[in-house]
Amino acid sequence: MAGGEVQLVDLIKEFDGVRAVDGINLDMPAGEFFSLLGPSGCGKTTTLRMIAGFEQPTSGQILLDGTDMSEVPPHKRQVNTVFQNYALFPHLTVFDNVAFGLQFKKDVAKDETKRRVGEALELVQLTGYEKRRPTQLSGGQQQRVALARALILNPSVLLLDEPLGALDAKLRKRLQVELKALQEALGITFVYVTHDQEEALTMSDRIAVMSNGRIEQLGTPEQVYEEPATAYVADFLGVSNLMDANVTGRGTDGTMVRLGTFDLLAKRGSLNASGEIKITIRPERVRLEPADTSGENYLPAMVERSVYLGNAMQVIVRLASGDSIQVLVQNRGDAVLFQPGESIKAVLPSEALRVVAASAEAASQIEASLN
Repeated sequence: MAGGEVQLVDLIKEFDGVRAVDGINLDMPAGEFFSLLGPSGCGKTTTLRMIAGFEQPTSGQILLDGTDMSEVPPHKRQVNTVFQNYALFPHLTVFDNVAFGLQFKKDVAKDETKRRVGEALELVQLTGYEKRRPTQLSGGQQQRVALARALILNPSVLLLDEPLGALDAKLRKRLQVELKALQEALGITFVYVTHDQEEALTMSDRIAVMSNGRIEQLGTPEQVYEEPATAYVADFLGVSNLMDANVTGRGTDGTMVRLGTFDLLAKRGSLNASGEIKITIRPERVRLEPADTSGENYLPAMVERSVYLGNAMQVIVRLASGDSIQVLVQNRGDAVLFQPGESIKAVLPSEALRVVAASAEAASQIEASLN
């Protein structure tokens, strides 16, 4: 299927003078699985609705394969949308739900409709369900019917607005893998809206993390998780230990920071920052050692609480600096049970300790100072 490149140029949407989308610029190549990730109210669904044509931008351009779609009505765009509530017709069979969009297409004969419905249902593994009604299907099956109904129209771009949000956790995980596999098989551009970090990390080729109508960070799942550009991204995407610190100097291969009265070396992040900053480290990167050990970035600490998670142990630790952090200790069959009140050393490895900017604007200023 040809085409499917989406470009958003200086896209702005205002409601009663309030900017829900504030100057977004994005380029989504054809065939990419692209996710808009952020909390409620960040502008991700409004952005999706503008691509679909359900909302008109206040200003800016929406280009599909180089053609501006800003003034084109939804039914004339080569895009289709799968909604969170699926929007299936309860009085119609699965076959008729999937075939619904074809009745508005000219010159689609009954045999052609039957063939295309069969192909669409085979894609989503629902062959044999043609005569059932939505009320006779599980939530996962209804989601697949909605997906088949969108795919039967051969869109260049498929827009998905939190389509797995109503499903239970186990089914959601399975369908995440299936959706990504389907997208790769079809080669269609998927633009996926979600507030679920795991969904975005599991399926996306790239992720735009949004806040207050703007893009905080754009990158691959590995980049936004391992290299958060701002404190917001570090805190929103997964679990992150964020602490206030001060830059005290430059090392040969990193930045010296002071956490409370302790000096630490950070080798990741905005190493050109100065003054008051934030440092962050993921729970799985922290190590816990006996209280009588010492070394680089070893901090005296006390265990506050530990929770057995099965595959890991979550340990809440109070550092001597006063900061409370989470530590994830993998269960390899010999899990150590840390006791509340136990004195230990928390190791924040310099190669995993990041200096992050407080905001996207601060990150831009730091980057500009390097040029």
